[in-house]
Amino acid sequence: MKTKILITFILGLFLSGSAFAQVTVFVGTPPSWGPVGYDNVQYYYLPDVESYYDVHNSRFIYYERGTWVHRRYLPRQYRSYDLYNGYKVVMSDYRGNTPYVHFKDYKVKYAKGYKGQPQKSIGMKPDHRKQGVKNANRSRSYQKASKPGHNKSQDQGNRGGKGKGKKK
Repeated sequence: MKTKILITFILGLFLSGSAFAQVTVFVGTPPSWGPVGYDNVQYYYLPDVESYYDVHNSRFIYYERGTWVHRRYLPRQYRSYDLYNGYKVVMSDYRGNTPYVHFKDYKVKYAKGYKGQPQKSIGMKPDHRKQGVKNANRSRSYQKASKPGHNKSQDQGNRGGKGKGKKK
């Protein structure tokens, strides 16, 4: 009796599950610097840095020491690259896991400095100017204070004055 109930229960789950079957595909969130209007794309090609960005896995893909690598960050020489202002080639027609199979074609078609249609980023570029002001104010407070009555213009020390140093 228990076996019959268990089989009925499993069969019921199977039938109800198939009636409501759906396919769920995990799609990563596009980065804030990504172009607007391409929510269902997996890769961008970044011509200026000859790299790809995998939206689903939040990884850059680039050629390093003879192999294609997947990293969270761009190579060291491009760490200061402005992703918000750089052009992104949206690879909407590519399906697969190795976008670099077309690298030679992309490198020719989209050379460094390539600018296609104007792109608007999904999010706002972080404003580092405010942080810079804070740091500038902080560094001023640590500057060496002049002695009262000391005129800086008379202080030639080792900073390019007309003197030739101490006489022996």
